[in-house]
Amino acid sequence: MAKKKSGGWLESVKTIVYAALIAIGIRTVAFEPFNIPSGSMIPTLLVGDYLFVSKFSYGYSRHSMPFSPNLFSGRILGSMPQRGDVAVFKLPRDTSQDYIKRIVGLPGDTIQVRQGVLHINGQPVRRERLGPFVAEGDGPRITVQQFREFLPGGRAHLIVEQSDDAPLDNTPEFTVPDGHVFAMGDNRDNSLDSRVPSAVGMIPVENLVGRAEFIFFSVDGSARLWEVWAWPMAIRWSRLFSAVR
Repeated sequence: MAKKKSGGWLESVKTIVYAALIAIGIRTVAFEPFNIPSGSMIPTLLVGDYLFVSKFSYGYSRHSMPFSPNLFSGRILGSMPQRGDVAVFKLPRDTSQDYIKRIVGLPGDTIQVRQGVLHINGQPVRRERLGPFVAEGDGPRITVQQFREFLPGGRAHLIVEQSDDAPLDNTPEFTVPDGHVFAMGDNRDNSLDSRVPSAVGMIPVENLVGRAEFIFFSVDGSARLWEVWAWPMAIRWSRLFSAVR
């Protein structure tokens, strides 16, 4: 009887270990969940969004694995992101932190913002005014201006601006070095991104974790954990299983 109990306990441990290894494997090579804690990607991503990131989109680096073990450098089966991708990356100055931004500059590009308008390789990026947008981020609600921005190659996405004369609305011209990308938040006046060299700067391709694919859950923060009756009203049902564009 003791042998059976011991054997049953051992089988349970094996099952847990196997399940953990499978979960780590999926997280490393396929998809990893992330949540959005700040408003820097409004209106594309909102605080309280939970999304899946595809780990295979750009190939694999040491940052594809939990805790970023220093096993190798560069990328395996690597491919460059496309301009307009929303990507998760390890912050260059502190690789324990994950950031999510939109890639707007590729190696060799020159990037500059002039009076709020993004310029790529000396050409202004067309934007179409859509009207006011009520932004809910880390602080109080504010009304901002929403635009549709058209990147070279035809990809379009939404951005918001409080004004065209904020500190990051006029920048020097940046040249993206080889093996790096330039990323910006869609909430242009409230995003710490590649426009701030001392904080984010150019992002090594090796630091890319993956591409944001779709939102699988979203809550607006109006219900506390113990307020079970309010949970259904706190879920943003319209955002569930929507693609990240």
